Amino acid sequence: MFNFIKNFRNDEDGAVTVDWVVLTAAVVGLAIAAYGTISTNAQGLIGAAASEVATEQTNLEAIR
Repeated sequence: MFNFIKNFRNDEDGAVTVDWVVLTAAVVGLAIAAYGTISTNAQGLIGAAASEVATEQTNLEAIR
């Protein structure tokens, strides 16, 4: 029984695969979180830019 436990503890077959799966899952999770943050802030920026363009267009039409 002790030999089985020692062998099991020292056996590292498949450990690299598990590391890559965990690392890949972490990278995908961070990418999803970053996309959500960037998407939300980009929509706000686009809305603000559109508002400024509309205001300037109105001001230019008033001058003419």
